[in-house]
Amino acid sequence: MNFWLTSLISVLCASAQAADIPVTIYADAGYPPYAYEKDGKPAGLYYDIVRAAVGHMQGYKVEIQPVPWKRGMALLRTGTGFALYPPYMNTKDEPWTWPYSLPLYEEHVVAVCRKDVLAAKPRTRWPQDFYGLTIGNNAGFIVGGEAFDQAVRARQLRVEEAKDSETNIVKLGLRRIDCYINDRLSIQWTLNQLKVQGKYDEGGMHAGVAEAAVIAVKQGFLGFTDRDNGKYAYKQDFVKQFNNAISQMKHTGEMDAITRNFFKTH
Repeated sequence: MNFWLTSLISVLCASAQAADIPVTIYADAGYPPYAYEKDGKPAGLYYDIVRAAVGHMQGYKVEIQPVPWKRGMALLRTGTGFALYPPYMNTKDEPWTWPYSLPLYEEHVVAVCRKDVLAAKPRTRWPQDFYGLTIGNNAGFIVGGEAFDQAVRARQLRVEEAKDSETNIVKLGLRRIDCYINDRLSIQWTLNQLKVQGKYDEGGMHAGVAEAAVIAVKQGFLGFTDRDNGKYAYKQDFVKQFNNAISQMKHTGEMDAITRNFFKTH
């Protein structure tokens, strides 16, 4: 009797495991400390949050795969990718991304410039005080705001895109761009890492930099494709379970604990 009961339980467990739906979530590979690739694997605060959330879910076997941001957005736009983190909510410029999860974390987008650029004139009003400058941006990021986009179209300032935060900060230090726009913490974290690794000699080979203006406060999400034409029949259930997990993590204090632990160890 015990043998048959044990066998039945084993078969049921195997069937349940086999029924788990394989899901790939894409992650920005070049946005430390929030989302990046380390030794070929995903890393960052958003990775810790998303990994914890899917651990509370049932019926899915989730793989998180880091990709360049522009490629990740292309996957959502064509419906060949299911989900990507961490976009800001932008239904105007990225209508293919819908729905969005509950917010995962709040970021502060700023403009950081070379100190000699800031010494030339006050640059506190965004983007008016930055006309005539070359602004660095991560490829595919839409963070400057509508007035900034209009100024770019009117050629009142110029944008240069690079693949990630590290590349842009080095370009800033080498005076190839005048300012760089991104999340404050991401810029600070990446600059510190570059200094520790001996890749940024501030005041020597590389220019000194400082924050000039706060552009916006934004929230990061897990964004889903709206161009799959029913390919992901499980999307509604996945979004519901994911949001329930995020809500539960915030309610129990798990989200705060993940954030505190991440910044304590990084």
